[in-house]
Amino acid sequence: MAEMMKAVVSYAPYDNRYEDYPKPVIGEGEILLKVKGCGICAGDVKAYHGGIRIWGTSEADRYIEAPCIGGHEFYGEVVELGAGVTEYEIGDLLVSEQIVPCNECEYCKKGIYWMCTRSAVFGFKQYANGGFAEYIRLDKNCINHRVPKEFTPEQSVLIEPIACGMHAVERAQIQHSDVVVIAGLGAIGTSMVNIASLYLPKMVIGIDVRENRLEMGKKYGADVVLNPMTCNVAEEIKKLTGGLGCDVYIEASGSPKSVTQGMDSLKNLGRYVQMGVFAEEVKADWNTIGDGKELTIIGSHLSGLTYDSVINGIKSGEIKTEGLISHKFKLEDWEEAFKTTESPNAMKIMLEP
Repeated sequence: MAEMMKAVVSYAPYDNRYEDYPKPVIGEGEILLKVKGCGICAGDVKAYHGGIRIWGTSEADRYIEAPCIGGHEFYGEVVELGAGVTEYEIGDLLVSEQIVPCNECEYCKKGIYWMCTRSAVFGFKQYANGGFAEYIRLDKNCINHRVPKEFTPEQSVLIEPIACGMHAVERAQIQHSDVVVIAGLGAIGTSMVNIASLYLPKMVIGIDVRENRLEMGKKYGADVVLNPMTCNVAEEIKKLTGGLGCDVYIEASGSPKSVTQGMDSLKNLGRYVQMGVFAEEVKADWNTIGDGKELTIIGSHLSGLTYDSVINGIKSGEIKTEGLISHKFKLEDWEEAFKTTESPNAMKIMLEP
């Protein structure tokens, strides 16, 4: 009889269940982690709420393979090693990149593994069950990184989301003369303010509708913060830039209104980076992109080649983490944790088995 563990299993929109689930059995080249902590991503919440990006319109275009265990912002302790695993030892703390690459597609063969055509992100596939559980299996193709033993649980959980933010900032190709806008100051957006500031641009502007997050944006390096509920963001940005607009707009909120706001805020030849995940399809005026401002539209997907830099940045103190985890819950209290993600004072929520 299979050994069981506790896990939060997603069956359908609004149908997550904390229940007994078979403990993973590892094979050759694989690793079993005892999960120490796992953050709740906005994507996890949108999956719970039935977002079309996750559930599609039918089984034909559905991304998630339910039932499966959610959670990709995890870290854990090595408790079992499969045959052939020699680079790690029992007791090591590891974080694994959120995608399990196939190592066979064109992108994987070129080293662009985060664009793997299989797109197997932990927590959305049955063969890549995630970290909302007591244990998790790391496939032989997983890209793993040691977590420094001096890291706090909070810092360890933040490696994955900050790595996603760093990738988006890299995609923006920030120059010293740029005015950079980060829209959406959750844990990732706030961290992007920090990372963008390290490029020493002319100005960093943070945008959010929650006052506590605007304050965090200031602490993390924003020169100016703006609340779309109390001002016209595009007009304020133009006032700050001699009527021209910003050079870079990184969308990290997942709010459809932020797309139009970004295009209105950008100067001619500006760069728009889409990092946030939308629950539904979004409309935009493509005339602004082309015949209007000749904007460059850039996508940012996952966190390719950034984990080592994030770990080193946290270790050195250049990448801040204080206050980004606002709440911690036990895994069995997942429902309260998911509700708390919507509360006004929430940043990143963390689950612990």
